[in-house]
Parts: sequence; structure tokens; C-alpha cells
Amino acid sequence: MDIWFSSIRPVLTMACAALVITGCSSPQQLGSRNSENALRRAAGSPDPLKAIRESMTFATTFDAGLDAEFAKGDAKLYHAPDSKSRMAGVPGLPEGELVKRTEGAGRFGAALEFTQKMKPVVFYQGATNINYAAKDWNGTASFWMRLDPDKDLAPGYCDPVQYVAQTWTDGAMFVEFSKDETPRHFRYAIMGNHKIWNPDNKKWEEIPVADRPMVQVEKPPFNREKWTHVVFTFSHANTGRKDGIGKLYLDGELRGTFTGFNNTLNWNPERSVLNLGLAYVGFLDEVSLFDRALTAQEVQMLHHLPDGLNDLLYRQSPLPFIGPRKWLTKDNTFK
Repeated sequence: MDIWFSSIRPVLTMACAALVITGCSSPQQLGSRNSENALRRAAGSPDPLKAIRESMTFATTFDAGLDAEFAKGDAKLYHAPDSKSRMAGVPGLPEGELVKRTEGAGRFGAALEFTQKMKPVVFYQGATNINYAAKDWNGTASFWMRLDPDKDLAPGYCDPVQYVAQTWTDGAMFVEFSKDETPRHFRYAIMGNHKIWNPDNKKWEEIPVADRPMVQVEKPPFNREKWTHVVFTFSHANTGRKDGIGKLYLDGELRGTFTGFNNTLNWNPERSVLNLGLAYVGFLDEVSLFDRALTAQEVQMLHHLPDGLNDLLYRQSPLPFIGPRKWLTKDNTFK
């Protein structure tokens, strides 16, 4: 797969640039028929998305319901009264309208709408969905958010998307909005096992920014009127060495990299989860996970897909190199 993608990387870079130049502001314009045909010709392949699709382990658009359309593991969405009760989680959303699936609010169909800061937690099971590996773990998470952080969020930290397992001190991977700054900073961080990376057990805000395993964007581009695409990648977690790498992309552009940390997360994969909307107020859509760190060119391709995740999930797509076929199955083939 890597050899295949390396061979077409230069032309894909040119093709992605063509997508940006040709497009205006809407996903439909960004994915015009001419640009898609140019991408296929430049790539010299019947399906330049194949490498991305084969790496996907989980994807949900919320268009057809709460369960993920594609999942290597459990596809159900769960909720629990609080973080400590996750192992007793039950399918579906909490009662009331703290968080709801809202038709017509998503990028293309429905989206999850978090209406207020809440104590209950909403999550998908981790395990094979996040593809946790005890040695040399690599991966990517992609999702879209729509909110005004400075107007919509309650005081305190907010983690819209979070990987976590038994306890916080065993390690976590997350994106967060800071609690004190105006405008609120947006961060991507990997906090490994606390005994390894934070043996003095200092509070997060007490550690100098340069010493935290994170990327920080002080003026992020989020607002209520448009969707913002967030992608984070990680490489070399659980190696036992200070060779971990984390990268954060916003709207297809690399906004920062951190490295030189021992990103060891001592997890029981059966207790790992993909938490959504912790203290979040806003819309969340099109969540997808991958079993390797996508390249910058692949992140650009993911960002500019004209029908979003549908172009990976279905063979019913306007992309000419996909064509009218059927559903993606767990073994990443179409039937």
C-alpha cells in the first residue's frame, strides 16, 4: 500500500492543489467533476482513495442513525452517567436533549448536536475501532466541528474527541479547548502514562507549554457558520522510547507537530473508548479513524472529498473512479 501511494504522491499533490484552485467555498464546488477526472488521470489508478480506505477502521456520519456505518469492532454508540461508569454504558443517547442527533444540521445530512455541558458521557467502544497496539501504535482521527468556542462553550476545559481507557493516569489522547484564554486555544495532546511523562504529577496548566506533549493553535478557525475539519495523527506510541510524533491539521493544513516524548499508554484495549463531546457545546459530524498516520497529501484528499465520508463508505458516489456500486464491509471490500 505504502509503495503504491509513494509512487503516485507527486501527482496526487498536484491533483489536490487543483482541487483547491478549482473549488470555491462549498464541498460541491471543491469536488467538481473536472477536478475529480483530473485526479483520476493524474494518479494513474482506478481508485486513488484505495490506500486511505484500506486503512480505515471506523466511520460514522450520523446520517442513518447513531450507529457507525463502518466499524472493525462494535458499531453502537453508548452513553453512561459519567466517565467512571463507562463499563456499564448502554446503547443510545442520554435522556432529554443534552445531546441529540439533528437532521439537516450536518455537513450533508444529520449531525450530533451537544446542547450544553453535561455529566453523562457519549462514546463508541475502542478496541479494534481505534486499533490500539501495545507496541508501536500509529493512527489517525478525522472529524468536523461547528461552533464558536468563545460564545458556546461553558467555562473549563472541553475535549470534543478523546481516546481513553481505564483511567486518565494510564494515558489519554485528545483534542481540547483551553479554559482561560480568550480566544480559547485549541490543542491536540498525547498524555502518556503519568508515571513516565509526568512523574511529579503536576497539573496540566502548571507545565510550561513547550514541555507539554501537544500542538497548540492560539487562534483556531472555528465558527458557527462553517464546518472546520480536524485531523490528528500519531506515530510510535508505545515504543518505550522518546520517539513519539503527533501532528494536527485544520482544514487540511498542518498546524503543528510535537515529538521527543515517550508516548506510552498502558491500556487494556477492551476498556478503551472513543469519547465524544466531553464538556462540548456545538455540532460534531463525520468521525473516522485509521490504522496509520495519514500523509499530508492524504489529509488534503480527505478534506476535499465532495461527498465527505460517503466517498469512502459507499460505491455510490459522484467520484468517477468509484462509480455506482455497494457498501464497504468490515474487511474493507465492497459487496
